[in-house]
Amino acid sequence: MSIRLIELTKRFDGHVVVDRVSLEIEEGELFTLLGGSGSGKSTILRLIAGLLLADGGRIELNGRDVTETPPQERGTGFVFQNYSIFRHMTVADNVEFGLRIRRVAAAERRQRREELLDLVGLTGLGDRYADQLSGGQQQRVALARALAYRPEVLLLDEPFGALDVKIRGQLRRSLKEIQRHLKVTTILVTHDQEEAFELADRVGVIERGHLMEVGTPEDLYHRPQTEFVATFIGGGNVLVGREEEGRIRLGSVLLPMPEKAGEHEAGAPVRVLFRPEKVLLAEGRSSERPGAYTLGRGRLVSQIFAGALSRVALDVQGLEGARPISPSPGYGQRTTRIEALLPSEASTPPLKSGREFWIGLDSYHVLSPSGLKVLVCVDEAPAPQPAVEFGALLARTTGGSTTLLTVVPADAADGVAAGTRDALESLRGAWSGQAPRLDSRVRSGDNTTEILLEAQEGLYEVVVIGQGGRREEEQMTGLGTTARRVLMEAGVPVLVLEESRPQIDRVLICTAAGEPGKTDIRFGGRLARRTGAETTVLHVRPGESTPAGRRRAERHLEQAGAFLGSLGVRSEIKLADGPLVETILAEAKRGDYDLIVIGAPAPRAVQRLRWRDFATSIVSGTERPVLVVPMRE
Repeated sequence: MSIRLIELTKRFDGHVVVDRVSLEIEEGELFTLLGGSGSGKSTILRLIAGLLLADGGRIELNGRDVTETPPQERGTGFVFQNYSIFRHMTVADNVEFGLRIRRVAAAERRQRREELLDLVGLTGLGDRYADQLSGGQQQRVALARALAYRPEVLLLDEPFGALDVKIRGQLRRSLKEIQRHLKVTTILVTHDQEEAFELADRVGVIERGHLMEVGTPEDLYHRPQTEFVATFIGGGNVLVGREEEGRIRLGSVLLPMPEKAGEHEAGAPVRVLFRPEKVLLAEGRSSERPGAYTLGRGRLVSQIFAGALSRVALDVQGLEGARPISPSPGYGQRTTRIEALLPSEASTPPLKSGREFWIGLDSYHVLSPSGLKVLVCVDEAPAPQPAVEFGALLARTTGGSTTLLTVVPADAADGVAAGTRDALESLRGAWSGQAPRLDSRVRSGDNTTEILLEAQEGLYEVVVIGQGGRREEEQMTGLGTTARRVLMEAGVPVLVLEESRPQIDRVLICTAAGEPGKTDIRFGGRLARRTGAETTVLHVRPGESTPAGRRRAERHLEQAGAFLGSLGVRSEIKLADGPLVETILAEAKRGDYDLIVIGAPAPRAVQRLRWRDFATSIVSGTERPVLVVPMRE
């Protein structure tokens, strides 16, 4: 194995940038790390090169542990996006630089230089300086310099990002030929999917420091396992249906369950991916391709010319109950949006909006089963049972997983930490029957800081905090110190509760009118969809609200009802007048809801303070679980 990363971790200012990444790359392989800006891909490259030191984990190159080894002793060559060639040196001097500082003999340096200049297509340009070269030529010089001393590993950080499209294509082909000729193990970092697919033997998709999937370009495009990769790579249509007697129910449509699909329990959600080029459009059912599957009839809403292909979007009726993930539905949209690719022909005029087609699928792929990922914060083990009980219920009813977390002080004795682990493991065993996918973790340090780090590192979708062990003064304010900080800083929905509920059959979503209010509707609807709960959407108008404000609220609620209906969620909407907190608490008691969902505003100082008073009042005024969803403006 040429490169091994074992639980590699890097933090900047307390934020996890690379989170426990483990990866193995074969000798001679050209491996691509693909991800968006800020995903952590370039940081991984710098950790391998030794330009940054890891905060955790190990790096092995050709069997050597180089985690603590200086950069010059790792045997890596690095090519940056901005070339970074020495402008006061000629091309020849740049290429020889690494050999010169290693005291390689002059004759050997010249021979190696000429070999590399010929290999990268710069023969005869050794006497030129950087300002006499094009961008593509400068990048070739940087590549030759990195290869001069025969590194064991070549690291390329978006090397073609600053070049125009034509030059990028030429350099890709050159790089692949050079890499195959030298058989040097190579890692290329890029955000360009076309570049990754053209060059890589295998691709690793990274997001927020997590290595989401690794596979060949063909596998990641046609057979991804995760929702993120399915929607990040290539674009595609993803619908969530239900398992029904060994088939997939998408609204009024039943599709066969593929043999290689992961195991789905009866009635469980099933995520179906089909790429735009697999969508078939026909004027009538009789012209449908043999072996294809009909989704229904759709109306064309847009067409975008993209050279050899045109991308068209259609709204499809008859798929009610099948939740669209990609393309993401517009708020209040009642139909399902499907994207298709059609060949562009000069002799064929663009299709007219509103034209109707029968829509079929040539093929489709089922993603691996998944569910809500829940983190339950346990102050001490054995824990206050309500948090564990309701967290396990939430994960189980959504088909997800639960992690129990306890934080011990950083200066705790080894025996205390070991005792906490044993107690938490015992608790996990006791609840494993109620939550089959149940794990436990113990961290050391400041309680709130470690909870926030675990929430970020683990990509949890809900954090559960019990309030049963609060001090007397905290009971008066409604929220414990930890809960207040986590609510403000976690960036994911936080569930606060004093008492559990035996089921999640009724959900109350308290929403503000306008764009921010859509966030708690979306998450609350998603949760209700997975649990099968009935939902009430409540908007409370202050007494001084204007007629225009009322119309705005009514329109917001109407769109909320349409959105929940598109998810297959049974819902009712309510517009009430009166004091905000008192009206919500009265409705929660009257309707005997199992869960109350409220939104948290954008983190501006005044809003944060006002919202804290609101959230505190709701939590302290009810014994029911309260889920706080961060709003996005």
